Amino acid sequence: MWWNYVIPIVTLIVGAVGGFFAGVYYLRKQLESMQNNPEMLQEMAKKMGYNMNKQQLQKAQQMMKNQNFGGKTKRR
Repeated sequence: MWWNYVIPIVTLIVGAVGGFFAGVYYLRKQLESMQNNPEMLQEMAKKMGYNMNKQQLQKAQQMMKNQNFGGKTKRR
């Protein structure tokens, strides 16, 4: 009887946590690919209403690399 309440709640929690980590993984992969592909970065900027020239694209890519979106850890 109490299983009818516990199983859906546990399933919801596990699904939410799994979905969160899957979303983070997908977002990191997208940001990593934007570092290497300026056309993809420019397309994202256009969708947000910005029109970026080459100099702005290069600066945005450099900022992304400095922010460590590539998934590599910085060693001191």
